[in-house]
Amino acid sequence: MDFFSTPRGPLDGPPPFFIFFFVLILVLIVGAVLYGIFSSVSVWSANNAADRLTVPCRVVAKRTQVSGGSGDSRAFTKYFATFEFEDGGRVELPLKGPQYGLLVEGDFGELTYQGTRFIDFVRMRKEEHS
Repeated sequence: MDFFSTPRGPLDGPPPFFIFFFVLILVLIVGAVLYGIFSSVSVWSANNAADRLTVPCRVVAKRTQVSGGSGDSRAFTKYFATFEFEDGGRVELPLKGPQYGLLVEGDFGELTYQGTRFIDFVRMRKEEHS
């Protein structure tokens, strides 16, 4: 006589819709993580394959994007600057906080960047630019 065995009937165990939603949520979470990893590696690879360019330009705009920060959560700030080239083309690049703080809208200088990666901006006087 086995005291620990219990008969298993058709109503025992989790309901099928519970199993379906559990698996669905698990697949969505794993898919989102894999998508994030692959897209980050893709951008990194494209930036490494791009030419490193140094071009004269002007800082035309700066902006920040703040996320989080409600309740007890931490706020995250992303920094961006838009540079305009002599031919009228523009590029917006993400920056780190200290780099962002050194730029002023209207500055002329030489921008060094690679793909979507900001590398450096060397300010020049207006007389040097003309």
